Amino acid sequence: MSMWSAEDIPGQHGKVAVVTGATSGIGFEAASQLARRGATVVLASRDEERTRGAAERIGSESPGLRTDAVRLDLASLASVREAADRISASYGQLDLLVNNAGLMVPPLGRTTDGFELQFGTNHLGHFALTGLLLGRLLSAPGSRVVTVSSFAHRRGTIDLADPNFEHRPYRAAAAYGQSKLANLMFTYELQRRLADAGAPTVAVALEPGVVRTGLFQHMSGASGMVAGLLARALGQPDAATGALATLRAATDPAVKGGEYYGPDRFGGWSGQHPKVKRSSPRSYDPSVQRRLWAESERLTGVSYHFTDPSLNG
Repeated sequence: MSMWSAEDIPGQHGKVAVVTGATSGIGFEAASQLARRGATVVLASRDEERTRGAAERIGSESPGLRTDAVRLDLASLASVREAADRISASYGQLDLLVNNAGLMVPPLGRTTDGFELQFGTNHLGHFALTGLLLGRLLSAPGSRVVTVSSFAHRRGTIDLADPNFEHRPYRAAAAYGQSKLANLMFTYELQRRLADAGAPTVAVALEPGVVRTGLFQHMSGASGMVAGLLARALGQPDAATGALATLRAATDPAVKGGEYYGPDRFGGWSGQHPKVKRSSPRSYDPSVQRRLWAESERLTGVSYHFTDPSLNG
């Protein structure tokens, strides 16, 4: 289906979806569309009050929409575990996990556990959350893990000797590119392991295009001005359009595990008809994927088990 659009989203009745970073922007739009199609949507974000407010806004659109709110701070492994425990206690199975939340080019910062802020939030937090919820996902035939990357992954490299910028100069753009490449490599390695285990779950990734959301808050000066002008000229017109790649990856029955989706115009900057794309050659390196996985397990303390869901954690 080369001209897929929001009208092609199938019914989601009876399904449970978790969307991280869902208080605004792409995450909110994706959560809203999933709820309108009948899914029970769990909004998981850092600010508890804003998360409840976003869930209530979606629920108020129609009497039948079902939403839930869970506090999730991806920059704290303790918070990730608490959120996963609450979700697991509330829902026997999960049909969809959308790893959407993220940071883009902030000043150097550290997570609660000492990781570089972008690598720790964008990648390690989602790695841990997915592993902790894997048992609930494996319980749902046809379930999906959908992870939001970025075209910025094409400029990224994975420095497994110093992923947290402890021994090299910090460059915000380099750290962002690394985190988005890590999102992709995580998806591909997760899909390989799911397939090897004969699991009923698939892993898919996407890039949404350029969307002026809260991600742009750390961009300033001349470079920020140029980025803003380019985003307005060539990027997505709004967050709803930016959410289309997420929604196709999450709902299109034709999606296959390990695929990568993105907008169809201006080199992936924008477009209303997301399609299957190729990510960077570097992203397909299985050796680095495996090493990143092992390092992510070591750093987070979260191990994945694909045959006995009760062992995940």
